[in-house]
Amino acid sequence: MSNNLGAQGALFVVATPIGNLEDMSPRARRVLSEVDVIAAEDTRHSAPMLRHFQISTPLTAFHEHNEQSMTPELIRRLQGGQRIALISDAGTPLVNDPGFKLVRAARAAGISVVPVPGPCAAIVALSAAGLPSDRFAFEGFPPARTAARRAYFDELREDTRTLIFYESPHRVAECLADMVSVIGADREAVLARELTKQFETIRAGTLGELCEWVKNDSNQQRGELVLLVHGKLTTFQQEIDSRSEKVLRILLAELPIKQAAALAAQITGIKKNRLYDHALGLAERRR
Repeated sequence: MSNNLGAQGALFVVATPIGNLEDMSPRARRVLSEVDVIAAEDTRHSAPMLRHFQISTPLTAFHEHNEQSMTPELIRRLQGGQRIALISDAGTPLVNDPGFKLVRAARAAGISVVPVPGPCAAIVALSAAGLPSDRFAFEGFPPARTAARRAYFDELREDTRTLIFYESPHRVAECLADMVSVIGADREAVLARELTKQFETIRAGTLGELCEWVKNDSNQQRGELVLLVHGKLTTFQQEIDSRSEKVLRILLAELPIKQAAALAAQITGIKKNRLYDHALGLAERRR
């Protein structure tokens, strides 16, 4: 192992593929091969992936139901000099997965915590969604019950940041319906499904459009899902959209996006980059 591992105990927080196994980094493979034990969210799920990469390191279960009891045991092993890798079922550990208590306890005990970065479904979805990415909030899974879910969305509907949610396939239709009811049918959104896998789907539209699409196509109610919702537009942003949309729509019918935005900026006096971003959204909806 590299020098920063040394001979002392260390906890490695290792990201693994969210679907496509080619996304496993060489560093992640090496670390998982060389640590003393791998703490996995579901050993039965992780074992086939590790076999694929010919990694024979022993596994121990570490999940939400035993995190409280297992954390002291793993800390003792780390203090004894063992090197332990923490992995989730897929993606980056601690992002809506167990591990926070272990990492916190390790740092409190003076144990080195080493991140081994890689895929994260929320960030992968954001990178391809075409929604504003300068400010965003990861919200994890919304509440499962309708009343609690609607109250939860009501607290978020004024947020101006891009909102990122995970959702279960059997609840996604109900979740979108509640978003329409509370946040509004016209709010721009993206559904990203089965990212990096064979049936990867990234669909942009309004919440109303996505709700109807998912309701009428049961195939969209399968697999791993990420929902991204455009933040509420400020009064200034709403004014820009209201003044520019008619001009943009006319120009986009005849010109490429870049030229349409540039010409619209000359006509309206609004900054070109703002019009360009809005034109991208309009063009995406027309597909």
